[in-house]
Amino acid sequence: MDTQAGPSLRASGRDVRDGLIGLVATGVALLVAAWVLDGLSFAHWWTAFVVAAAMGLVDALVRPVLRALAGRAGAVTALVLGVLVQVAVVELALLAVPSASVASLGDAVATLVIVAVVSTVTRWLLGITDSSYIVADLIRRGERRRRRTPAAGPAPGSSPVGVVVVQVDGLPFPLLQHGVVSGVLPTLARWVRSGSHDAVRWWARVPSTTPASQAALLHGTNDGIPAFRWYEKDTGRLMVANRPADAADLEVRLSDGRGLLADGGVSVSNIFSGDAPTAFMTMSRITGRGGLGPGRGYVRFFASPFVFPRALVRTLGEMAKELHQSRRQRLRGIEPRVRRRGAYVALRGLTNVLLRDLNVALVAEHMIAGAPVVFVDLVDYDEIAHHAGVARPESLAALAGVDEVLGTLERVAAAAPRDYRFVVLSDHGQSQGPTFRQLTGRGLEAAVREHTDASRTATLADTGDVEVWGPLNAMLAEVLSAVRPAARRSDGRRGTGVVVGPDRGRRGAATAGPSDDGRPELVVVGSGNLGLAWFPGLPGRVPIEELRRRFPALIPGLLAEPGIAFVVVDSARGPLAVGPDGVRVLLDDVVEGRDPLAAFGPRAAADLARVAVMDSCPDLYVHSTVDPRTAEVHAFEELVGCHGGLGGWQNDAVLVHPADWPLEADLLDRTVEGEALLYGAEAVHRQLVRWLERCGARRLPTPEATA
Repeated sequence: MDTQAGPSLRASGRDVRDGLIGLVATGVALLVAAWVLDGLSFAHWWTAFVVAAAMGLVDALVRPVLRALAGRAGAVTALVLGVLVQVAVVELALLAVPSASVASLGDAVATLVIVAVVSTVTRWLLGITDSSYIVADLIRRGERRRRRTPAAGPAPGSSPVGVVVVQVDGLPFPLLQHGVVSGVLPTLARWVRSGSHDAVRWWARVPSTTPASQAALLHGTNDGIPAFRWYEKDTGRLMVANRPADAADLEVRLSDGRGLLADGGVSVSNIFSGDAPTAFMTMSRITGRGGLGPGRGYVRFFASPFVFPRALVRTLGEMAKELHQSRRQRLRGIEPRVRRRGAYVALRGLTNVLLRDLNVALVAEHMIAGAPVVFVDLVDYDEIAHHAGVARPESLAALAGVDEVLGTLERVAAAAPRDYRFVVLSDHGQSQGPTFRQLTGRGLEAAVREHTDASRTATLADTGDVEVWGPLNAMLAEVLSAVRPAARRSDGRRGTGVVVGPDRGRRGAATAGPSDDGRPELVVVGSGNLGLAWFPGLPGRVPIEELRRRFPALIPGLLAEPGIAFVVVDSARGPLAVGPDGVRVLLDDVVEGRDPLAAFGPRAAADLARVAVMDSCPDLYVHSTVDPRTAEVHAFEELVGCHGGLGGWQNDAVLVHPADWPLEADLLDRTVEGEALLYGAEAVHRQLVRWLERCGARRLPTPEATA
């Protein structure tokens, strides 16, 4: 009897202690607000603490009603009602206490803001920088629920197992290792050092981007996603994977209804839903059913007194910190760097504070509710690393904030009705380097246009451009004729070789003009250090033979540009990787001259061969060089940190998993001597599904049983 009463009394005592701390902190903040505002006054100093208690009481009475309304009306209504309710709670509490007075509604709003500011500063002075305050009442609720279980308690191991998958967007494996040993990631370091978790790398295949990796992680395939954004010739549509309408269309193409989260899972802040019944801020669901997700899930964040205002205050502080840190980069002359102004300043504040806190609230809510599996994407680190650099101080600080989230969710798990296990992974790594524009003074589109310009092409052809193509022609003719001597050409006839340089008697070719339906003559996009180009006026995938005929200066001109290592283009013999000094036939693994992929590792050819045969692949892939001394690459976007292709850390993704859930041998790729790892996000998906099935968090019948 006493053995059960002791823990219960200690838990109740902790509830009382936490409640008193919150009451005192709010009361002190109200006194500060009364000192600042002429329209707020208290007859006695202790009146502020009575008002603080009244605010808690009013909130407890109002929130169930608000939750019911938000559940029917949706997320936007929850946001609006939540903000209004916070102001109303302050106003009603001040009116309910006779010795307190507030002059106007504006003074009530100002009181709310000042209390949030004082509370934020107080927490900072006390060194409390994590987001546990957001879910403190959830944790207490979960602990009370556990105390109400039968006296004997559940048998060890009888609690159902749940899984929380946290995607740390863009985290490269070498940086995880550094964070573990340097103290940047204390929660992850504790897990790894204690032996509760193992940390391994997996290979994020080209395109090493969030849409491609997350589609495969959540749905088991990313076929048809050649980059972050791409042009579809058959529809004349530029697809952008994180645009809601495009994400919804892609999920229809990819989903078989058996995604990672199909069996009662919850998707939070992802591009795709994984077929989850419940999804919040998931791009593929925003324009369809559910919008931003069930409104009642947002009530805790937007309606809890001072939680949302406190997050807004911290967001503004993060924006001020960004202005200071970007100025410090300029003054110290740190290179490479990019311009960090404009909308990015606000974006950093929103992703690094407001969105992170909201994600924590949503994940914790569903852990306490007992969801079998939750998958959340935290974009904080990736967003800052793009603009500040992969391992710069501000990027590491964002990573430390993500680690604090893991610590908070660990405390939530201790109070949850399920025995939650944590899997932490990244969708890709990240590489760094000066951009292509910084090297050449212009973007990739301008370079492609320059090398396809009719007048320039004529000049090159007339002055002996065949000298540029001469050695490359010889290598192409040799390697292509050696692979499949009677392969079918793109025009349907058979041949034994191909010449890709300009004909000696030919004048310069004209550029592709707009088609009859008004489509552009050229589409060029960047996806990290992988560039993509289409000629919409030319049907199908344009082979190198046709590019040679129309734009004889294009490929040699691009290969002569600083920072460009190779291009991938179709041919009569299949896709080729063409470099300045050599050619590789991707499907047959034949090389003539110097291998253009030698600097990119032993998996590069397989990666490129896979995307080069997708229906959605471009007419021309353009890939940057990788610096052999620094492993830096060159983005075709204005980002100092990038991913999308090969080189550097961008393919070295992270998987931190429970040590008693080992990787399964049949899923590991051993094609590279001395290395066995999960190759591609599809393999990670299959491993996650097996873990979920074996721990009981996923009970979907197999496709065979369904059939």
